[in-house]
Amino acid sequence: MPKLIVVLRDGEERVLDGETGLSVMENIRDAGIDEILALCGGNCSCATCHVHVDPEHFAKLKPMSEDENDLLDSTSERDATSRLSCQIQFGPQLDGLKVRIAEED
Repeated sequence: MPKLIVVLRDGEERVLDGETGLSVMENIRDAGIDEILALCGGNCSCATCHVHVDPEHFAKLKPMSEDENDLLDSTSERDATSRLSCQIQFGPQLDGLKVRIAEED
C-alpha cells in the first residue's frame, strides 16, 4: 500500500497506509485523525481540510480548480504549497506524499 505521511499541528508525524481511490482528506479522516474538520464532506465548499504539501511532492499533484483556489484565498494560513486535502486523489503515484495539517482559521 502507498504511504501517506501526515504531520499534525504539534509536529508529530504519522505514517498511514493510504487507500488508493480515496482523497487525502478521506485517508486522514479514516485514520482517526480529527484535526481536519472537512465540514463539507469533501465537496470543495469549505477550507476546513487545508493542508500544506511537502514541496517535493507538490509538482506531482493535479492543478487546483478555480473553486479550490478561491477557497484557499479565504484562509489566513495559505502558502505556495497549500491545497485542500479533499481535492487530492491518493494513489500509488503519490506514495510517500507528506502533508502538514494547516492551523485552524
